[in-house]
Amino acid sequence: MSRRWRGAHGALAIGIAVLAAACGDAPPTAPDPDPPPPPPPSTAPVASVAVTPGMASVEIAAQVQLTAATMDSAGQLLTGRAVAWSSADPAISTVDSTGLVTGVARGSMYVRASSEGQADSALVSILIPAETFVGAGDIADCTTPDDERTADLLDQIPGTVFTLGDNAYEDGTATEFTNCYEPTWGRHKARTYPSIGNHDYKTLNGQPYFDYYGANAGDPAEGWYSFVLGAWKIIVLNSNDTKVGVGPGSAQVTWLRAELENDPHECTLAYWHHPRFSSGFHGDDPALGTLWETLVEFGAELALAGHDHSYERFAAMDGNGVADPVAGMRHIVVGTGGRFLRPHVIAGSTSEVRNSDTFGVMKLTLRDGSYDWEFVPVAGQTFTDSGSEVCH
Repeated sequence: MSRRWRGAHGALAIGIAVLAAACGDAPPTAPDPDPPPPPPPSTAPVASVAVTPGMASVEIAAQVQLTAATMDSAGQLLTGRAVAWSSADPAISTVDSTGLVTGVARGSMYVRASSEGQADSALVSILIPAETFVGAGDIADCTTPDDERTADLLDQIPGTVFTLGDNAYEDGTATEFTNCYEPTWGRHKARTYPSIGNHDYKTLNGQPYFDYYGANAGDPAEGWYSFVLGAWKIIVLNSNDTKVGVGPGSAQVTWLRAELENDPHECTLAYWHHPRFSSGFHGDDPALGTLWETLVEFGAELALAGHDHSYERFAAMDGNGVADPVAGMRHIVVGTGGRFLRPHVIAGSTSEVRNSDTFGVMKLTLRDGSYDWEFVPVAGQTFTDSGSEVCH
């Protein structure tokens, strides 16, 4: 056989081998070795237990998950160890075998995890559920469509509704409540707590107002009342100083002091019609000074008003209207419920945000120990204002 043929024959053999490998006829490869088995669990005793998070809060009827890690004396995690969970006060919260805590009643207590004689605890606070509180003032007018637009917002926002006075224009007659308020904000009458404005007093000394809202409007001889909403004390005042007393020694101020002196609630909100401070058309109302000072004295957080047809948010202020971010009360004017709007005049020194061309409602989220505010504009308008504060 020639050397040339032997070379060709060798090349052919190599080609056949390559083709065979491509067609899957290559000899099988050895399988990957099995991974080594995991090391056996440590038999070291539990030297410590760590519960996370160490502090937690949850609302009544809600749940929060705690976890417990078991470790040896070197701080190495131990797995597969039995953990027992317990609540220091099952009347406040319960805990199941996995560390899932369920709020039962307001308060704070420790939840404990133990294993092999070692233990750790987490402090859990059970909070009253947050409540939504929404509304505005200066509302229903049969000659404009804007009260319908703000009522449409209420249709989309659950919770309790407030009004800041001047509920039915022009004169608060029974006909105006029936024809103007009822088809709009009246859709939410059952969940509404109103305050009375000067226009509501124009007919029969406010009788149609009291007849329309019934018990939710308080005593017709007074027009002030209070209620509890979630974790908050709510105070509704009558700012119509030509109809009721608002100064020192008046029945209303005496009642207000009695309401606040022994009240256990950490957070207090008050609302009425005429603003104590305003950069709007009507301006400040010094006649309401005693009511304002009393609320500040007892640590109220927030005061809402209407009357000026605009939106304005003030900084927290002391009894004299001086900025006091530590112990002062915030004031927000929300006269944007549907009646025509007016421009602001001269901005007060503590005025932080103003708007006079947007209809809308104030939406408050009243939490246990804090609150959020949000001005919600009607469809087609964009101005908004929002923030949060902790109760002091």
